[in-house]
Amino acid sequence: MFDTHFHIIDFRFPIQENQGFMPPSFPVDAYQERTRGLGIGGGCVVSGSFQGFDTAFMLDALQKFGPTFVGVIQIPATASDEEIRRLDAAGVRGVRFNLVRGGSASIDDLDRLARRVFDVAGWHAELYADARDLEPIYATLAALPAVSIAHLGLSQAGFPTLLKLAARGMKVKATGFGRVVDIDVPSALRDLARTNPECLMFGTDLPSQRARRPFLPSDIDLIRESLDESLWSKVFSENALAFYRPRSVKREA
Repeated sequence: MFDTHFHIIDFRFPIQENQGFMPPSFPVDAYQERTRGLGIGGGCVVSGSFQGFDTAFMLDALQKFGPTFVGVIQIPATASDEEIRRLDAAGVRGVRFNLVRGGSASIDDLDRLARRVFDVAGWHAELYADARDLEPIYATLAALPAVSIAHLGLSQAGFPTLLKLAARGMKVKATGFGRVVDIDVPSALRDLARTNPECLMFGTDLPSQRARRPFLPSDIDLIRESLDESLWSKVFSENALAFYRPRSVKREA
């Protein structure tokens, strides 16, 4: 499996309080211990609001994880092409826009920065947003070359917009089931898979900071029970591998 969404929180690198919240320590070895036995062979480290524009923690984490892991980073709109290429060589594959917690480039920079990182390095734009807030920028998002959204778009109120964007190619992370509001997760997974079988991507959301409940291994079972078996390989690995382009892929023995 490829885990498309988790955070590494290493206090050897800059961590800042966000909205009165200071995250727990969750370094690489803690993630590896927490996911032992789940069958995860690669994944994506995602910058958190509390890490701002720091990239040192990401470079360290990706070096420790190895080439089957990639990253999604927060960078300012003023980041140079050379910096983007440097991060790409280390395994970074996307830029994050955190519309819920901040710490990232702003929504005003979305179209320009998303297109620039795609042109420079083939990166996608990742949104942490409530999908109900995306309707005003639907046309912008639908026209972007590559974009994803975390946690099923967070709310049932935003689900119609999410489905429209999924139909236009947006990737949707099957993550954060302890964060969503009023979403019936099994029904949402089935609706998204019917709309676009290539859109869904599994992730743990570890360490699930600020979520009402953390990721549980039973969330993997919930996905399997909700979807036809013919879709499992897409949701748990194939869609993500095509999207994130890790430097290598772990092969089964």
